[in-house]
Amino acid sequence: MYTAHIPEDRQKHGLVLPYPVKNNLISCSYYEKPYSSRGVLDFSYISERSSHLMGEYDIKAPDINTTVETLSGGNQQKTVVARELGRENRLLIASQPTRGLDVGSIEYIHKKIIDTRDSGCGVLLISPELDEILSLSDTIGVIYKGRIIKTLDARVATKEELGLLMAGIYD
Repeated sequence: MYTAHIPEDRQKHGLVLPYPVKNNLISCSYYEKPYSSRGVLDFSYISERSSHLMGEYDIKAPDINTTVETLSGGNQQKTVVARELGRENRLLIASQPTRGLDVGSIEYIHKKIIDTRDSGCGVLLISPELDEILSLSDTIGVIYKGRIIKTLDARVATKEELGLLMAGIYD
């Protein structure tokens, strides 16, 4: 079981841009079975698994050897999401997982986060987007000046209440 992390900045902290999609898809697990055994990479399995993840996560690229820097921002983000969610996790930390993406990519990543939550994985979502927070969360913790000032049930939280809390206005 792993802790998955979708970083806020996919290009600085999530990907090795000049590397191919296949290398980025295994960059957290390449040293473990089934990707390698006794320090020897299983290139056949890596190619098979990478092709599978590209299809499952709808990564649009000519093939697994395409460098990630040539992909659109949405497909770069899907590569990070596929790598992180394509393994068995106990916790997902997602910091602004849809920043700068088109509507289609946002919906797709939201669905994958919900599927991950529904599979029993804990999800910590960090986002300034109130719509994203309200649609994906069960419980919302509002941080102001480095402290959690209030936690709310997402089913009853409103944008107005969250906005006031984010500005430090609370009981």
